[in-house]
Amino acid sequence: MEYIIFALVGLVVGAVAKFLVPGKQGGGIIITAILGCIGSLVGTYGGQQLGIVSAKAGTHWIASIVGAVVVVFIYSLLTKKSTS
Repeated sequence: MEYIIFALVGLVVGAVAKFLVPGKQGGGIIITAILGCIGSLVGTYGGQQLGIVSAKAGTHWIASIVGAVVVVFIYSLLTKKSTS
């Protein structure tokens, strides 16, 4: 059951991140969920290491979205097609 919840949270976070990052990122619902999950892990872990994310403050959502925005931005740079 935890994996299903993690995938759904990843999908929501990935969708918000794709909405916030300008341009066309491509990818479907599966890619969005995967990018959201990766971003959630990166953002939460990075925030905990910096000491700005705690379980009591409820900052996991913000850290997850920030991490997903970074991951989606990197994904869009890697998958960008050259127009030459």
